[in-house]
Order: sequence, then C-alpha cells, then structure tokens
Amino acid sequence: MGLEVALWRAVAVYRFAALGYAAVLIAMNSGGPDGYEHPAGGWAVLAVMTVWTVYATFAFSDPRRRGWPLLAADMTVAMGCLLATAWVESTTHLQQGRPTLPVSWVAASVLAWAVVGAKRAGIAAAAILAVGNFLVHVFADTGVRGGPSTVNGVVLLFLAGMVVGHVVKLARDAEARLARAVELEAATRERERLARGIHDSVLQVLAMVQRRGAELGGEAAELGRMAGEQEAALRNLISIRGAPLPPPRPAAAGDPPRPGSTTDLRPLLTAYGSTTVTVSTPATPVPLAEPAAREVAAAVGAALDNVREHCGEQARAWVLLEDDGAGEIIVSVRDDGPGMPPGRLEEAAAAGRLGVAQSIRGRIRDLNGTVVIHSAPGEGTEIEMTIPAPR
Repeated sequence: MGLEVALWRAVAVYRFAALGYAAVLIAMNSGGPDGYEHPAGGWAVLAVMTVWTVYATFAFSDPRRRGWPLLAADMTVAMGCLLATAWVESTTHLQQGRPTLPVSWVAASVLAWAVVGAKRAGIAAAAILAVGNFLVHVFADTGVRGGPSTVNGVVLLFLAGMVVGHVVKLARDAEARLARAVELEAATRERERLARGIHDSVLQVLAMVQRRGAELGGEAAELGRMAGEQEAALRNLISIRGAPLPPPRPAAAGDPPRPGSTTDLRPLLTAYGSTTVTVSTPATPVPLAEPAAREVAAAVGAALDNVREHCGEQARAWVLLEDDGAGEIIVSVRDDGPGMPPGRLEEAAAAGRLGVAQSIRGRIRDLNGTVVIHSAPGEGTEIEMTIPAPR
C-alpha cells in the first residue's frame, strides 16, 4: 500500500468516526425541552453529512478526481452543514457554548486539503472554517462572536491543518528519498553484476594475451602491451563509482533461469575438478535455487582463476562443499600458494582488480551470504563462502 492510499484511508476513517460522534449528539439534542429549535433540520443535516461521507470516501479514493474541484465541493458541504447550525440550534444554546451540528466532522475537509496541498492548503482550509464558525453566531444573532468552545475549535482546526500538512510533506519527501535509494541500490547491483561478467571474461582474456605476448616477444609483445593497456583502461572504467548504467533489459532467450527451480550444487562444483583441483562434496544432493547455484559456482570459478593467476598453473587447490542441514551451505576454496600479506585485497580493489571484491564477494553478498578469507604469507589462502539455503 502506497503513501497516498494510506493517507486517504486515514481521512476516510476520520470522516466516519466524526460522523458517528455527530450522529450521537444530534440524536441526543433532537428531543426534549433542551433540544434543538428545529429538530428536523438536525436530522436533515445529518443525512447530508452521511451521504457526503460515503461519496467523498469513494471520490477521494480515485487519484484522477483528487483535484481542487472536489476539494472545493467538500469545503462547500462542510461549510453548509456548519452554517445550518444557526437555523437549527436555538440562540440561547449557542450563547451557552453548545457545539455546532457537524462538530468535528468539518475537520475532514481540513485534512483533505492538507493531504493535497500540504501545510499551506491545510491552514487555508482551517481559516475558511474558522470564518464559518464565527458566522454561525452572526446569523443566529447571539450577540457574541464565539465563546471559548468556538475559539478552541478554531485553534484545533488550525493545528490540524498545519501539523497534518507538515507531516504529509515530510512523508512524501521520505518516500521520494526511499525510492531514489532503491533505484541507486538497483543500479549499483546491476553495475556490479556487469563488472563481474567483464572480469570473468574480457579482463581474463586480456590478461592472458598480455602475459603470452610478453613471453613470445616480437610483434606478439607489442600486441600484449596493447592488451595490457586496454585491460587497465577497462578495469578503471568498471571501478568508477556512479557511472551511468544501461536500463534493465527484458529477459531473452539464453538468459539464466529465473528463481523458482532448484538444482543440485554438487555437479556444478565437481566440474572444476582436475589434476590440480580436488573437489569434495556430500553424498546427498545439495539443492539450491538454480540462479543462486550458478552464482556460487561462478564465485568458486573466480577463486580458482585467482589461484592459477597468482600461484601458478601447478598450484594445488581444494574445494569443499558442506550442507549443515540448518539452512546454510558452506563452500570453501583453499590453495597451497604463497598467501597474501595484510591489506593486499584492499590494494587490489583500489587498483580496479575486482576478482575478489566483485566476482566473489559481490556474488555471495547478492545471495545474502558472507565471505571470510583466511590468508597469511607462506600459508596459502582459504576463501569460505556461506550461503543461506531456505528449505
């Protein structure tokens, strides 16, 4: 339910509650020697208030009709019911401070104006009804311009218009900021997703061309140098904060499956097994939503790519998959390489090398998981990924 719907529902609830209170007072004052001077007029006013309450509730629920014509009509009905008090009620009772026929029901018009036009409109509506409250005494020729009850009612109307209008403005500003924050979060996640894809494909190829070109020498070395320059430029591009992102595109053929289906995570990980990579998985299936399973497998692949790149082609690596049976899946990737000194990952991220920051941590974070990295010089590196897996 959006903010506008909630606000208009609150106004509608107030209308009916105030109508009920007015109905009780009109019923109590319609008979006996201490009753209205024209009891039938009181019931007629109550009938008008009831019909308008029902109509206004449905009319204001339609966004296309919440304009100033409807607000003017609402104010006209409220003003008419208010001024009818001068004819229905006796002069003596008005002098004694008896409330007007609609009592607090007229404040619904102030609330409606405040919701549409914020604080200024709410105060303007309160001013119009304040004039109406004083005109009741003029038309009834009470000889006074309103007692304490009239003044109190007018003050409450102004407070309602000012406070509700201010709160509505604050709520709308907060809703706009929240929508902007959600939009920025979605853009950031899309950017990180694109960065991961680039790192796992284009950057890896450019790095390999640079390395092989340097080994071959000659024209290949020049080609490798150019590939290295393009790799550095591309790393810098995808690491710039706040760069514009393409709008989300609709799903097309060949896109990853949407959430809903599940798959066994084990085959996706055992595919990485080789003479230098040992994969250990449970004997029973480890089900996971298919898109999530592919993201976990891609994160493991990125970790193994880092092992080959930084530890050499002959470095050993071990992949362990565990299912604790309590809603968490743990995947760890360990190698026997030289390890990393403290602060190495932060330096790599600052230099635009996103193998860990995006391809591993970014993927697992998007799955509401966590990544813990244990490494020290000469002791190898272990990356532990924990992913929630609701049953």
